[in-house]
Amino acid sequence: MTDGPLLAQLNFGREDAERDATEGLLLRGGFLENAAYRGALSGRKMLIIGRKGSGKSAICMRLMSDGGHDGDKILITPDEAAGEEIRRFELQGLPGDSAKELIWRYVFAVHAARHIVAHAKGAHAGHRLDSVKALGRFLKQNGESPDATPGNGRLGERLAQGARGLQTSLALEAFGVKASMDLGQPSSSEGAGALKQLEVVEQGVVKAFGELGCDGDVHAPLLLMVDQLERVWSAEPDSNSMVIGLLLAAKHAASQYGRSVRFLLFLRADIYDSLSFGEGDKFHGDELRIVWTQQALKDLVLARARASVREELSEERLWKDLFPATVEGEDTATYLLRHCLPRPRDAIQFLNACQDEAGLKGQRERITEADVDQAGRQFSTWKRKDLASEYEVAHPFLKHLFLLFENTGYVVSRSTLATRYEAAAASIHAKFPAYVDTLTLTGIIGVLYEVGFLGVRRGNDVVFADGHHLPVQPHETEFQIHPCFRAALGATSATDLRHYEPRFSDERLASGSLTASGSSPLNRDDRLLRAVASSCRSILGQIERAVQLTRAVSDEIGQRIGRVLDDVNRIPPGSARSNGVDVDEYLHSTARYFRTLAVQLSAGSLGADRVADRLEAEARRLIRLAGGAQGSTGDSLGP
Repeated sequence: MTDGPLLAQLNFGREDAERDATEGLLLRGGFLENAAYRGALSGRKMLIIGRKGSGKSAICMRLMSDGGHDGDKILITPDEAAGEEIRRFELQGLPGDSAKELIWRYVFAVHAARHIVAHAKGAHAGHRLDSVKALGRFLKQNGESPDATPGNGRLGERLAQGARGLQTSLALEAFGVKASMDLGQPSSSEGAGALKQLEVVEQGVVKAFGELGCDGDVHAPLLLMVDQLERVWSAEPDSNSMVIGLLLAAKHAASQYGRSVRFLLFLRADIYDSLSFGEGDKFHGDELRIVWTQQALKDLVLARARASVREELSEERLWKDLFPATVEGEDTATYLLRHCLPRPRDAIQFLNACQDEAGLKGQRERITEADVDQAGRQFSTWKRKDLASEYEVAHPFLKHLFLLFENTGYVVSRSTLATRYEAAAASIHAKFPAYVDTLTLTGIIGVLYEVGFLGVRRGNDVVFADGHHLPVQPHETEFQIHPCFRAALGATSATDLRHYEPRFSDERLASGSLTASGSSPLNRDDRLLRAVASSCRSILGQIERAVQLTRAVSDEIGQRIGRVLDDVNRIPPGSARSNGVDVDEYLHSTARYFRTLAVQLSAGSLGADRVADRLEAEARRLIRLAGGAQGSTGDSLGP
């Protein structure tokens, strides 16, 4: 380990897999082998699905490294030029999905052919086989050999050339086909002609693999991967056809090339879930979704921490010596990971932000609770922007929906959200007329749940979407903003109940300005103040019995009533008048506060009706005990 304070050496890696593989921790012990990696490595799964930042590219980089897949591997990451070629590729006589399938099959066949030619020379004496020579001639005649590829081998240039060949005619003389007329009738459609040409190329690849004996037994198969397709996807029909064509092509090629080539596709969950095509049900066995549990993220964090300091760092030392043991009374690791969306990128960003606050800015050797709080505010701001950016293509209206949750409680009912949205709907519809069918109350709740912004209450739990849970059901009425976004929205309390402003501050108590009159018997003022305390305890008891309340909401109400109880208990017996307390006004002020809470709870539709009823009943009781007089117009309510 490098000399110096341990915290100065601590970091949790880079946020993107490409940089993390070259200058970060991905290949230095900071990679956690999860189910998705094992499925990809073993070949049991062909389709790895996950949200942005969930680790798809990390798996890809790991497989591309020396410690990953044993055999040769090829990674295809389309840029905008390549994506444009695929999106606009059409063949007369074929639907869009089928046309895109053929261009992808051509890409796979060419990559496999180039691999065979190079592999035969380096690993087999059989590079002189006629089948291998035929592939070499085909590549050269069609400008696909490494030394003849236009545009320095850029995929976009090669795709443009391949597309022209499929739409007109490829040079197939290397396979004994002397002219396009050999493939069929001149009147055949463009699509039929392209398919026949492609089948000739694929058969040539299969033949060469077979004659070389490259069937997965002698050595590992070629691994052909496609990643970062989201860079060229736009939620338009031609983009969806591009992805569907990729899936169909990979399925076909895997069957065509058998154990000689394995295919691995990495797709973002929102892209894959938006697709609808007839053969979609055939891919379920090939799918594996990346799902991160809190424990798995905790294991990953510890592995990365150890890799960064390059010593055997214990879990206890990380979470109790370098981080504070608790944050807001909660175990620190649990607190941090609960405030992240369940994916590695979020955890890496949040924990690095904590280290920056303490180490870089504070020049301390230990992260404090204040550092975590400050980093959390910054992280929350990032995540609010990042979520809108992540779904800008599919849901461009998302950031406008966030405004419905600013400076409110983080627990919200369906009816409350309906009221808020009703006021904003016309403006949002005017900005996004193409999405009016989605921008209904049911629609926006579904979107906010799917992207991870809202969780739904089910029983005593709050469930956030992770690919396995049911979508929001019509009968479900209570939702919570994910902790990740609360600070950025100003939604740090469970409900937006008004605060109780104590009549007696801690400063006044500390100064000794509250004086007791001795041990005289309880007078009327004392009895009335005791009645306030009794009302508070009655309300607190009702809150404890309100099992239908979310824990966060019950805690929030309890804190409000607890402040009232603490305030009245500060007044020593027999001292009200000597300290200038108008007890009748005190009761009326407390009763008004109880009624305000009752109205807010009833309007919030959070299952607090019985608590609201008890608040109203205790308010009437206090007014009655005070003689029914309204007292002065003073109000103890805070802002």
